[in-house]
Amino acid sequence: KNCNHKRLGIYYLLSAFIFGISGTLISVLIRIELYSSGNRIISPENQNFYNVSITLHGLLMIFFLVMPGLFGGFGNYFVVIFQGSPEVVYPRVNNFSILILFLSYLLLILSLISEFGGGTGWTLYPPLSTSFMSLSPSSTGNLIFGLLVSGISSCLTSLNFWVTILNLRSYCLTLKTMPLFPWALLITAAMLLLTLPVLSGALLMVLADLHSNTLFFDPVFGGDPVLYQHLFWFFGHPEVYILIIPAFGIISIIISGISQKIIFGNPSMIFAMSCISLLGSVVWGHHMYTVGLETDTRAYFSGVTILISLPTGTKIFSWLSTYLGNPPLLLLRTGSSLFALLFLLMFTIGGSTGVILGNAAVDLALHDTYYVVAHFHFVLSLGAVIAIFSGVIFNGEKILGSKSLLPSSSSCNSLYHLVLTFVGILLTFSPMHFLGFNVMPRRIPDFPDSFHSWNFLSSIGS
Repeated sequence: KNCNHKRLGIYYLLSAFIFGISGTLISVLIRIELYSSGNRIISPENQNFYNVSITLHGLLMIFFLVMPGLFGGFGNYFVVIFQGSPEVVYPRVNNFSILILFLSYLLLILSLISEFGGGTGWTLYPPLSTSFMSLSPSSTGNLIFGLLVSGISSCLTSLNFWVTILNLRSYCLTLKTMPLFPWALLITAAMLLLTLPVLSGALLMVLADLHSNTLFFDPVFGGDPVLYQHLFWFFGHPEVYILIIPAFGIISIIISGISQKIIFGNPSMIFAMSCISLLGSVVWGHHMYTVGLETDTRAYFSGVTILISLPTGTKIFSWLSTYLGNPPLLLLRTGSSLFALLFLLMFTIGGSTGVILGNAAVDLALHDTYYVVAHFHFVLSLGAVIAIFSGVIFNGEKILGSKSLLPSSSSCNSLYHLVLTFVGILLTFSPMHFLGFNVMPRRIPDFPDSFHSWNFLSSIGS
């Protein structure tokens, strides 16, 4: 019955850690399967299990590691503190949000119990998720119910943050002077509240197609599977910004805290985050260049996608300028400061490959290859997850007291952790760029022998 925002923030971080371990183990399973060509640990009789593991890895990492960690965990703990409020506006709703998160995790894991498990990919595209192509409709149903419950949890948290930030600020704190972290959460909450209902509608339509004889997505009877893609990606693309904008907030806290000064160009940082969220909500079509959009539609989606690099560049240079405005700080070899610099480097690389993929003509060749996997893992694994690590290391003493179990920012352990993480993740995801350029397709559990060396390296990294 505990409704204290700090306690709930810690619960969110711990549950993200536990859920994240299960998602990571599944990713290691995928990499062991791809360690060499030919059938390895997943037997040929049950090749569907490879698809099941890909589906669960995606859903667990997005909805149960990054979102509870960055949005629920750090958000609950710090937003209230940064704006001098005593508590969030609806503490009991806050408590309810985290309770139903466990329920949705349970539903996701339950999808494994039926004979085959749901091997639809995390995007749940029809007809894989609707017709008889779905080997077990019950597991797809469990996945969908899990996502719906998780969506309710996120919506309630967003509502809470939105109202708290707008109405419960300290008397002297205007929106102009509010720190970057509450701003990041305000923008993220707005995106969630706008796009989650669209995803929920699409999922309910899939559920109806699966169990109630409707034909929304069945082309034989005039339905349209591409409609589902539009509905899904209208949520799915803003979702990647929902994952990364709180990470921007955390990196801002850390760089600001290390350099002991406000982030360079504070108003333009707020403006850039708002622009990213606005542009990020109208470019969903760049996930669908291969479905046969008209040329002018593809041109629009290409143009606006590449445009997002401008406000993102603004943010990167503002962070770098904050560092460079105080040169001695570049020599501070603390875990969190190096992690923050590492975030900037990795996020820049991931963003650059995103600009390449945003070009419709290039994407036609690279779509559904490992290049795409490399791109979004550089942004998420080497971006969002590194932000979680650096946030925990930087704020660990604040959260758990000075004699905490966590390594402090300056200890050797945090530096070992940083080096190990950095080398491991870089070794895992860098080779995927080369595999993608040689057109190795995603979601296939085998590959020609010519791809062996890069896959071998990637699995060693994992």
